[in-house]
Amino acid sequence: MKNFKSAFTMIELVFVIVVLGILASIALPKFIATRTDAVIAKGRSDVASIRTAISTERQKRFMQGDSSYINHLDANVTVNTIGVTVFDDNGTATNRLLTYGITTKDADGGWVKLDIDKYVYRVKQNLWIPFYYDATEGTFNCDATAGTAIEQDYCAKLTK
Repeated sequence: MKNFKSAFTMIELVFVIVVLGILASIALPKFIATRTDAVIAKGRSDVASIRTAISTERQKRFMQGDSSYINHLDANVTVNTIGVTVFDDNGTATNRLLTYGITTKDADGGWVKLDIDKYVYRVKQNLWIPFYYDATEGTFNCDATAGTAIEQDYCAKLTK
């Protein structure tokens, strides 16, 4: 009767490591693309919510005899500050734009207020897409014709 040891040979271990390396090299780019797609989806959702809130606020004002759009998307928010809430009111606690607002953050999928009615959305590290609110037209858009081709592409993805 032969006595065999239960073990893997060095060639079998190398083969398994090579196969795992190949699988990882295929999966990693897909994972990174999925993350960017999620950030774009979040941004599109935020933009749609803000636009809907602007429209809803105008309809509410219109029923009261005022056909103007709201003056600003938020009030008393310090620009370039992380951890504050934007898009939440128009100067009064009773006149809320978004019920909970959006907290600013310096991370992918984060908003930062640059100036009155000017915001940026971070898609990737060092890639910020600028958005502007126009109170006369009631629009919240990014400029799809300005910036680099990559910024124009992401602007289009965020607003379609």
